[in-house]
Amino acid sequence: MSKVVLITGASRGIGRATALLLGAKGWSIGVNYASNEAAARETAAAVGRAGGHARVIQGDVADEASVVAMFDALVSAYGRIDALVNNAGIVAAGMPLADMSYERLKRMFDVNVLGAYLCAREAARRMSKDRGGEGGAIVNVSSAAARLGSPNEYVDYAGSKGAIDTMTLGLAKELGPQGVRVNAVRPGLIDTEIHASGGKPERAAVLGAQTPLGRPGTAQEVAEAIVWLLGDEASYVTGALFDVAGGR
Repeated sequence: MSKVVLITGASRGIGRATALLLGAKGWSIGVNYASNEAAARETAAAVGRAGGHARVIQGDVADEASVVAMFDALVSAYGRIDALVNNAGIVAAGMPLADMSYERLKRMFDVNVLGAYLCAREAARRMSKDRGGEGGAIVNVSSAAARLGSPNEYVDYAGSKGAIDTMTLGLAKELGPQGVRVNAVRPGLIDTEIHASGGKPERAAVLGAQTPLGRPGTAQEVAEAIVWLLGDEASYVTGALFDVAGGR
């Protein structure tokens, strides 16, 4: 029986790359998206071509009812859930905290923190052995920003990812006895569309050149780490904050 995973924010970037790698391993994948249905459907089709199964699942992670419905749809489709890739996240235009609006801050934390916590909660409810589950794995997508702070750019984003690191550490201890491993990857300067959404499409290329490895990373390179952490090869790894940041 193939394993079943929900990947939030799977229509592009790291989420999409992870879906394709797991598809090649024969996994069944819930391809979650918030607004870009066409991109999600293209990802699902690519998963099928790679050898996996996919179901497109719309949902805003910042909305509790939407999150519950996402998980229910996945379990209804495949009968189980074995893993969560907690990937959905946003960034906004770079600026000092003093210039950030309340609306920006609220949306940042609603999506990146509350959304990730809600998704982890629903995964825990379904995978924990004491609640009738069979165990599993959660990989949270954090960021190197959690330890760098992103001054004058995204201190709100960095703070939201700091919360993800802390959740990872606590939840790993909470769920370990229930057969659920919880880890995080912390990407550095990765060449994805998220930089454009923050108003700096060239950011990864420019700053990536300053890393010890001398280049930005790719979504595929981050996805490889996520897939390893989900798999049996990482069976004794939990509570890890796994940097994929080119030495930055």
